[in-house]
Amino acid sequence: MFELFQFIARSRNFILFILLEVLSFYFIVNNNNYWSVAFFNTSNQYAAKLLAWSNAARDYARLRQVNADLAEENRRLNTLLTQYQQMRPEVKTNYKTDSVFATRFKFTVARVINNTTSHPNNYITIDKGTEDGIRPGMGVISPTGVVGKVKNCSAHFSVVTSILHSEFMVSSKLIKGGDIGPAKWDGIDPGRMKMLYISRNTKIYKGDSVVTSEHNSVFPPGIPVGRVLGARAAPDQTFHDITLRIATDFSNLSFVYVVENRLQSEQEQLESQTEPDKK
Repeated sequence: MFELFQFIARSRNFILFILLEVLSFYFIVNNNNYWSVAFFNTSNQYAAKLLAWSNAARDYARLRQVNADLAEENRRLNTLLTQYQQMRPEVKTNYKTDSVFATRFKFTVARVINNTTSHPNNYITIDKGTEDGIRPGMGVISPTGVVGKVKNCSAHFSVVTSILHSEFMVSSKLIKGGDIGPAKWDGIDPGRMKMLYISRNTKIYKGDSVVTSEHNSVFPPGIPVGRVLGARAAPDQTFHDITLRIATDFSNLSFVYVVENRLQSEQEQLESQTEPDKK
């Protein structure tokens, strides 16, 4: 406190000068209409800029929460869309899906905390584990398409085998042609993959959408896999060589959805018990 008084005593002339300047400015603004209007216009302009900067900073700080809210809303919409697709048959028949089968898929939001794209076998780490109901074998999707499948879990984290993996394949379907075949990454371009075993007699449309088929128990049908970039078939080949543009942008992956098929274990157990008839 004594040092403060010493500082004021040493700077008393400068402080008095500043106070007189402020007082003079106050009298000029309040007793002259021109300067009064100029002062308030200028002060309002700078106040508006400061307010805009403040709002921008606050909005930026809230982006993480906004993204989390959007991811949760997408999860809810994914659930409703999947239920609707399961209840609605592709062709008009008397067949009607029961409610248990239609609601078998459950979605859990997770944040990506590590992601590789430059290796022959790539993996993704997410911030959800066994305590959140995640277990190996569950499918993982993004807001735009297929991501991969859960490989290992701890209590709070999980490692996902990315579709950018030499051994990962997903059963896929051409929307226009209707043909079904596996889609697999060729280990070259992280933005492209191949669709295999589509007969050369099938007409392939450039730009056609490729989605997950009904022939798997990991992903709901209709999840985007990619779009056809091109196809060719040599005279001695049985199948098309189809190149797809991958639907998921792995260079900008923030939130994903882990897919639980509540009936998967029942289906796989039944299928494992089925053997060809012995003669």
